[in-house]
Order: sequence, then structure tokens, then C-alpha cells
Amino acid sequence: MRCVVLAGGPHDAIAAGTPGAPNKAFALIAGRTLLERTLAPLRASTGITAIRVVAPPSAHDHPAFALADEIVPDGEKIRDSLRSGLAGLPPDEIVAVWTSDLPMLSTAAVDDFIARAMEADADIGYGCVEYGVHVRRFPEVPHTWARMREGRYCGGGAIAIKPRALPRLDAFIERLGAARKSPLRLAGLFGWGLLARYALGRLSIGEAERRASAIVGATVRAIPSPFPEFAVNVDRLSDVALAERLLGSANA
Repeated sequence: MRCVVLAGGPHDAIAAGTPGAPNKAFALIAGRTLLERTLAPLRASTGITAIRVVAPPSAHDHPAFALADEIVPDGEKIRDSLRSGLAGLPPDEIVAVWTSDLPMLSTAAVDDFIARAMEADADIGYGCVEYGVHVRRFPEVPHTWARMREGRYCGGGAIAIKPRALPRLDAFIERLGAARKSPLRLAGLFGWGLLARYALGRLSIGEAERRASAIVGATVRAIPSPFPEFAVNVDRLSDVALAERLLGSANA
């Protein structure tokens, strides 16, 4: 499977801690950039055939790119970067799209996600981690949890997508963005019954998949990972110190 790594985005407080870093992907975490810590397990995976990194043109001479096969320019928004990353790839071929802020990512987690994504063979596969899996190893790492009938889940560090599905996903994201602050518009998008079941923790993953598939107009599947490191990312400045502590413990 080919993979795309999204290393675009603006300069932020995380990047500010590393001189010359254009964005957080190039911020140093325990001596290595987040991008390198993400690319290394991808490069070591036998399930990945090629790595394309989406990054600012100003960063294209960075040594981290030695682990990539190709570099393409990022866009103003994440949707633009995703479009750039998938451009020209076979429309019916599953591509794994990764964030670039996964300091604890392991090759085992990569191999597992690739295998599950291939088995699901969906137009869009959403990587996630169940609460119990996460807290057994990383109880100190906070997440936002979605309460489903089967348990609580957070998003992971990758999705699997067939490039032909991107226009439909784009349209859905636009509709969701327009509706997110209006309960009536959200109900019109998802249905009152589905929202009520979700609020009560009675919505099953299968029901969510079927409704998402109907709305997007493409097959959507959840891809749960048994590897909690798959969902440990660096979103806030406080996450930098936490990631360094976790790396220190892992290497002790």
C-alpha cells in the first residue's frame, strides 16, 4: 500500500520551540523531529510500498525527507494538502494517509493498520482506538472520546482512502462544517434518531458506518487498532513534554 504523510500546516507554538521549523512536523521531540519519528516506522513496514510527504516547499531540503520517496507541496488547509497528497494516485487503490505528529508510532501498529485497511476494502476507513486499549498503556494521555454501544473510541493517526472517494469526502466535510453549530442542520444531516442514540451511548459502530456511507455516498468503515500508540499525537504545547517523558520511559 502507498502512504501519504501530511506534514503541512502553519507555524505554531510547538514549532516555535525548534529554530527554523516551519510547522510542528519539524519540531524536535527528544532530539528527533516529529516527522522523522512518524516516517521511521512507516519506512520499516513491509506493508508500505512508497511514502509521499506533503510539506511546505521551504522545508524540502530537510534531512527527514531521506525517509520519503516523494515530496509534494502542502496547501492552505488540510483538505488542500490531502488533495495534493492523493493527486495522480490510482483512483481505486487504497492509500494510507497519516498525520505527522505520532511520536510513539511503531512498525507493528503500521503493519496492523495496513492489514486491517486492506481487509476492510472500504472507500474510506477511519482509524480509531478503544478506551480500554488506550488507558492500559497511556492513561496519562488525554483524548476526546466518542461513546458508542461497543465502548468509547478516539480517532487514530491514519485513515485509509481510495482517491476516487476524495470529492465525496470533501463535500461531506463542507456540509458538516456548515451544520456543526446548528442542531437542526445536524439533525437534517444525520437524522434525529441517530443523534439521539449517539447522545445516549446506544449508537452502534455498524449503524454509524451505514449512515456515514449513505451521507458520503461511499463505503465508510471504522478500523479499530489494538495498538494505543496509533492514537498518541502532539496537538498542544503541553503534549511536547508528555511525549518526551513517554519516549524516555520507553527507552529506559
